[in-house]
Amino acid sequence: MNTPDDLKYTSEHEWIKVEGEVATVGITDYAQDALGDVTYVELPAVGDEVSAGDEVGSVESSKAASSIYAPVDGTVAEINEALDDAPELVNDEPYSAGWMYKLTVSDSGQLAKLLDAAAYEEACGKEE
Repeated sequence: MNTPDDLKYTSEHEWIKVEGEVATVGITDYAQDALGDVTYVELPAVGDEVSAGDEVGSVESSKAASSIYAPVDGTVAEINEALDDAPELVNDEPYSAGWMYKLTVSDSGQLAKLLDAAAYEEACGKEE
């Protein structure tokens, strides 16, 4: 399982990378592996205001469908339109080209509640 140390994680298997006021969000390597071959990604709309824990989209695969949740409060600033034509990017490059959306963070204090890489890996170990 690939779990970069420079990201924060949720127990629902989203990752978030904050750069200034903007955060990039996607699903983890663990999540994409559990889902199998991703065939469709439904993303939130640019301008949507979301709260931490809100369902903001979904990922469909050959095995299952899974919801995508907002890790923190904010406003959707951008979506990864490349996933419309190439949803497999989520499988191939979950932490780079397979990102899902960017969020303008409205409460950076919520970031402290997210998991670091070690805590996320420990949580995944308990699921297996």
